Amino acid sequence: MYRGQSGMWSWLLHRVTGVAILLFLLVHIVDITILGFGPTVYNNALTVFALPFVRVVSLGLIAAVLYHSFNGLRITLIDFWPKGARYQQQMFVGVLAVTLIGFVAMGYYVLLPVFQGCHAHLCG
Repeated sequence: MYRGQSGMWSWLLHRVTGVAILLFLLVHIVDITILGFGPTVYNNALTVFALPFVRVVSLGLIAAVLYHSFNGLRITLIDFWPKGARYQQQMFVGVLAVTLIGFVAMGYYVLLPVFQGCHAHLCG
């Protein structure tokens, strides 16, 4: 029985994050389309993005983009670096570490308005 090595998890996470990014793109297209209804409607629609739940979902998007991009670099190294396949597991751990560091750093700025209230220099 296959026990799920790092290559399988890397592949699965890459596909899941790719689909998540695609779904966000569809939401973004709808968001931009609302601009056609006028600035008032658009500004009212944007207030949804300040809700705490939406900020948490935005963190998920940030995590997906970070992982997908760093894992894409890992895949490129495996494909074009002759020793890449030998170090794929270590690179996978590195991708997870860099993703986590970036996620925590970005999470601070995304969630700060939720815990401090929305200030002019933080919301915008």
